[in-house]
Amino acid sequence: MEGFVRNRLKGAAIVGQRILIVDDKPDIRDSICEYMRIAGFEAESAASAEAALDRIRQAPFDVMIADIAMPGLGGLELTRLVKRDHCADVIVMTGYAQNYSYEDAINIGASDFVIKPVRYEELLLRVRRVLRERELTDERNRMLEKLQRLAITDGLTTLFNSRHFYTQLELEADRSIRYKHPLALLLIDIDRFKEFNDTFGHLEGDKVLMRFSQILKSCLRANDSAYRYGGEEFTVILPETAAEEARTVAQRIRAALEAEGFSPPPGQPVSKTISIGVTEYAPMEDMTTFIRRADEAMYVSKQNGRNRVSVLAPPVARISNSTV
Repeated sequence: MEGFVRNRLKGAAIVGQRILIVDDKPDIRDSICEYMRIAGFEAESAASAEAALDRIRQAPFDVMIADIAMPGLGGLELTRLVKRDHCADVIVMTGYAQNYSYEDAINIGASDFVIKPVRYEELLLRVRRVLRERELTDERNRMLEKLQRLAITDGLTTLFNSRHFYTQLELEADRSIRYKHPLALLLIDIDRFKEFNDTFGHLEGDKVLMRFSQILKSCLRANDSAYRYGGEEFTVILPETAAEEARTVAQRIRAALEAEGFSPPPGQPVSKTISIGVTEYAPMEDMTTFIRRADEAMYVSKQNGRNRVSVLAPPVARISNSTV
């Protein structure tokens, strides 16, 4: 008989899908558990809601099939706790249809509602449907996350893009004001990048942009963030960082790229340099003013020979240059 059922159910489940059957009646839980195992699932059973919670804390389950009426903690309360603290779907069963409704079960978080006595074939179909809907939901969430990442990410460098830069800068400025912490900004331009592109081609130029983005990320802390501002320009937001500390970060980035060798023509290493402008946020100032000051500091570096860091503080302070 088992062999006949197994053949009928062949291919019904994906290896690794775990089901927990919860019922205080041993004949019911054991028979459902065995049927689900024959169908290809990893099935286990628990005699009470309390035991089921212990099981699911130890290892996750994809689906829980639980009786509503059990001594101690009931199936509906079990469902509420599982949906609050775990990611399993729950199918509830009851032999007292007049006392419980489908709406009661769904409103508390159950994925389906089954009346006893349970037909195993019907229960299996419901389990498959719940799992299929779970997979579709997971896939939709993955797609949404991917689309969200694409919306804020530069495709070539994988850094954040300029659209996200403006959003994040506003947030960091608000935090700076709220917690009275400093906030610094770097504006970076790759020196003579157009000449490099004209000489060696855009594919080699793209390699420089991609490699610089990797160097940039390697020089930053976890709470710092880097952005491709446009073309060969990049920005870095440094929360809880004053101008002089930001200068140190900028020098580290500048030196790291200068030490990097590029070989567009084989055997002819070419080095690239950057000019960096550094500034610190003045509380309550307009974001356009903040960004423009970083841009002006970067142009000071350009005018003073490139491959250097210049700091331009808010109006009360002076410009200082740090050269190679």
